[in-house]
Amino acid sequence: MKVQGCDCSIVIKTAYQEMDVPYSEETLREAISILQEEASIEGDGVNRAIQKRSGVTGCVVTPFSIDTAPLLLFLAMGSAGLPIYISETRNLYRHCLHLLPLENSTRFDIIQKRNNERLLYECCVVKGFELRVNREETVKLKIDISGEQAPVIYPYTEIPLEENTERFSGSNVSYKINGKTYSNIYGLTLLAKKEGGTKTELWIKRCLEAGGYATHGNDIPDVIDELIITAQLLRDKYVPSGRAPRGRIYGQPYGCPAVYEYRHFGLFRITLTRLVLVSDETIINSPDAVIGPMRYYVSGTVKAEVFTCGEDC
Repeated sequence: MKVQGCDCSIVIKTAYQEMDVPYSEETLREAISILQEEASIEGDGVNRAIQKRSGVTGCVVTPFSIDTAPLLLFLAMGSAGLPIYISETRNLYRHCLHLLPLENSTRFDIIQKRNNERLLYECCVVKGFELRVNREETVKLKIDISGEQAPVIYPYTEIPLEENTERFSGSNVSYKINGKTYSNIYGLTLLAKKEGGTKTELWIKRCLEAGGYATHGNDIPDVIDELIITAQLLRDKYVPSGRAPRGRIYGQPYGCPAVYEYRHFGLFRITLTRLVLVSDETIINSPDAVIGPMRYYVSGTVKAEVFTCGEDC
């Protein structure tokens, strides 16, 4: 079995669009199974087998960008409706997604380009995914892919341009648990398997003091009614209603101080309900501050909203 490396390009093709997906790892490969023949009674007693090509298997690990986030979350979770245009918000679009407790039936194609070879994997499906969010790191999504059709040579030479838009960072992510914002969460990992029904888990990594103790008021409850994860892109600075101390800026009067703030170019928000603590994996045998992971089972719903700007932003 040959495991493919990362020296290639990945293009996801749906019924509506084709998009180049940036990635840090990919292990897409042709799945091979064995057709086994039972030994005959009057033979040599040897079970024989032949090779059968049975589609595609593997995974792709890709960072979230402002362009790819709606498509990647759609493939991982499923759409709850068409994108909604929000008026008076600088051409802002809202995508609603919902991880249903059923197997994902959304099919898509993958074009894999390596050197001079282009392979087409048709009718692929996401059988599970893993969303990774950590401070000072790019938000990444690992999607486990499977398909029943063997790859074929892609006959066309046109490949979408490489995606290179702004990426979401774990440093600009906020966490709100039961209506309260927590600042001691270092990161989290959301895992979902969608074979025979959807099973979802969440690992929360929180910063602890020396000895493995939570800071006062920042202890995470064992049962969480609602957890809201919000990731934002900080694109540029602007003057919302500020006024320059000398001269006139943006049509404001003289002599007033200028106020500079960051503009949120895009964001995605994931809401999870009814989380139950399974285990606390914290190792407290450390004299210094530690990062303690907590494992939760998601017995409720998982919803996502993605807000993106169009070309006129």
